[in-house]
Amino acid sequence: MLQPMTRTARRFLSVLLLLLGGIWLSAPAARADDPAPTLEARRQALDRLLAEQWQDTLRQSPEFATVLGDDRYNDRWSDNSLAASAARQVSLANWLARFEAIDSRDFPDVEQLNRTLMIDQLRDALESLRLKLNLMPLDQTNGAQLQYPQFAAVVPTDSVRHYEDWLARLNAMPAQIDQLIALSRAGLAAGLVPPKFLLEKVVVQCESIARPAGLDSAFASPLARMPEGIAAADRARLKAAIIAAIDGKVRPAYRRLAQFVRRDYAPRGRLQPGIWALPNGETLYRYLVRSQTSTDLSPKAIHELGLKEVARIEAEQAAIARRFGYDDLASFRAALKQDRDTFASSPEQILDRYRQYNAQMAPMLPKLFGLLPKAAVQVRAVEAYREQEAPGASYLQGSPDGKRPGLIYVNTGDFTHRSLLTIESTAFHEGSPGHHMQVSIAQTLPELPPFRQQGGYTAYVEGWALYSEQLGKDVGFYTEPLSDYGRLSDELLRANRLVLDTGVHDRHWTRQQMVDWFHAHSSDDEPDLQSETDRYIAWPGQALAYKLGQLRILALREEAKASLGDRFDIRQFHDVVLGGGALPLDALSERVHHWLMTSR
Repeated sequence: MLQPMTRTARRFLSVLLLLLGGIWLSAPAARADDPAPTLEARRQALDRLLAEQWQDTLRQSPEFATVLGDDRYNDRWSDNSLAASAARQVSLANWLARFEAIDSRDFPDVEQLNRTLMIDQLRDALESLRLKLNLMPLDQTNGAQLQYPQFAAVVPTDSVRHYEDWLARLNAMPAQIDQLIALSRAGLAAGLVPPKFLLEKVVVQCESIARPAGLDSAFASPLARMPEGIAAADRARLKAAIIAAIDGKVRPAYRRLAQFVRRDYAPRGRLQPGIWALPNGETLYRYLVRSQTSTDLSPKAIHELGLKEVARIEAEQAAIARRFGYDDLASFRAALKQDRDTFASSPEQILDRYRQYNAQMAPMLPKLFGLLPKAAVQVRAVEAYREQEAPGASYLQGSPDGKRPGLIYVNTGDFTHRSLLTIESTAFHEGSPGHHMQVSIAQTLPELPPFRQQGGYTAYVEGWALYSEQLGKDVGFYTEPLSDYGRLSDELLRANRLVLDTGVHDRHWTRQQMVDWFHAHSSDDEPDLQSETDRYIAWPGQALAYKLGQLRILALREEAKASLGDRFDIRQFHDVVLGGGALPLDALSERVHHWLMTSR
């Protein structure tokens, strides 16, 4: 899963990108006798407007700018106040009006698509604010309380100025926490609140983040990266000031947040896990499904598709079980759960396997792609404060200039209960040819405007990553039956998501029904099973994107093979899919179809 970007870091930042607009600079009113602008003038107007909107996005979302290596706003956080949210709606509407006013007749296809995608993003962001989804900023998986300490991993640390910027952000943390509390209180007033049992987990997280003092705090991690080139006096001054800000500002703010959630917020959390229980819950879910999947599929259709995919994948797993002498899949799963050789023996073993599989894939990439990533990728363990609720692995994008590598975060908590069988497929999902490759290539596509280079359409991004797991098999990996069983287990997880997400949010399933389904249709280890269940409850619609995106890419690949016959080249197909950056699924289909038309 892509973090904001991700498996979660980009989540926080991509949400900010979608929700942020800019200040409208009004243009002089057109006169009736003004000549119509020429095609070239209209194209230039679109380019200027895209550039203006992008710069405003970076100003309004300093965290996103930092992730991209733009340090102009490194001393501040985004304004998440209620007043800023109200202003943002006006701003987004003004941006939308300006882009809609551009006459795009006869534009080249790429420029026509640029305008269309921007308009769609602005409409989507406006709809999210209209539905007041920003009034639920806290949850155990993707909540803002987790994003701030995670952000410490991406701040630049190569100069005195950058440390002073981080110090300014730490000193501003109490105001950020106050904004989260104000948003949550407004959500309570509107009847929009997460489930009680998930908010109780948020309390534990906040207390865990607040507990470590000084250098032991997650917010102090940039100090460990301080370069030797910084003068000794500055090193001592900055270290003392940062520790003072952590202990005097950040930790008390997190304790205050924990107290608010424990006393005022969690007790009023909703008792039903599904979003249907909220006011206008069905509308909220339909919006989230459409936004996350970039399709108009109904929850009912998605649920039925999930049931079919689960049955197909389990049939393939059952064939492997029979090869091992078992009569059915259930008995094989039970035997694997008792086989200690299929579970980790140490955190280091888990991390080493992720590194091994990423290194194994690297020399195979030229067989599958013409476009190749230039940025490096590293593997790190998930921070202790979020081990309990974090997914098994996630990806955090690097900077476009390659100075900061992409990061694969791996959950090594409770390692004795973590299966080794799915590490190979997950490594390909998070690294190359999955998230790392897709994001690194998109960031450097020269013909795309920045908002498309950094595009985050979930169905495309996660669909590509799931599709990439299969590519390991295409180049000869998963040679052992148990290894291929692990790959199928990961695919089964994504098929289960279609059933579980729609089950809880559309069909009113209880959490226990979700867990029971998982136990009956999964080989997942228990820590992941529990955290996955709570993730779907906390993040409606997102889990649907993986399988829907993968199935669309697979269908397009089969269509291309049928159309081109002996002339089909998998490298060309992949370059077409990756060469336009992240796209809504229909736009991706149009791109592939255009390629096929011009390749005949």
